Amino acid sequence: MTAVLAGLLLGAGVTGCAGGVAEKELSADELLDEAHATMNALSTVTIAASTTVADGTGYSSRQTTDLEGRCTNKITWAGKGTLEQIRIDDTDYVRPDRAYLEQWSGRKAAEADEQDRWIETPAAHAKPGDGLVDCTWPFSAFGTAVKGKPTEIGGRAAVSLKVTDEGDGHDAAKGVYTFYVATEGKPYLLRVAYKGTDYRSTTDFGAFDEPLAVRAPAESDVLDAADAG
Repeated sequence: MTAVLAGLLLGAGVTGCAGGVAEKELSADELLDEAHATMNALSTVTIAASTTVADGTGYSSRQTTDLEGRCTNKITWAGKGTLEQIRIDDTDYVRPDRAYLEQWSGRKAAEADEQDRWIETPAAHAKPGDGLVDCTWPFSAFGTAVKGKPTEIGGRAAVSLKVTDEGDGHDAAKGVYTFYVATEGKPYLLRVAYKGTDYRSTTDFGAFDEPLAVRAPAESDVLDAADAG
């Protein structure tokens, strides 16, 4: 019995040491791949972004999404108004404020009241550049990551991972993405910061897997796109 017990203890001790030695530090690319896999497995997430263009203009947005077909988004352009969106599968509900309508129509609204009606339109009618978003998000790797120093994002321990976008090969097209990945708990992607010659942006991710309440506006508050002109 003593010999058997000694053998078991020795085996356990060797296994423990082997396990400790086998655990290696992940590379920058491995950390980023792990973060993207974690984000792609989410059921919901909130994405808050801000962009500053080289000419001084910019915009900010806040999106809550199930990463499939249901989401809400609010985008605000500096000095050019706000556009709200609710997407439920194949339908968009869009609500521009009065400043947005005046800016993009070029006409001063005669009414003083705030614009609070939603416009119902097929999601398939959305076009690039119109301010409407898809509920999905491209959590995927590109380029080669370089590990930076430990830091904190929103009170969470994180590591920074830098990836240079080579563009089309010209120096002017290059930009640097910095990905911040949580180093405690699940390896969430907490922030992506981009710095280029044309613009800078910061995108924060949070409210991971929290309940999502996306509902259509009340029928009395909705106009059909055809009726809205």
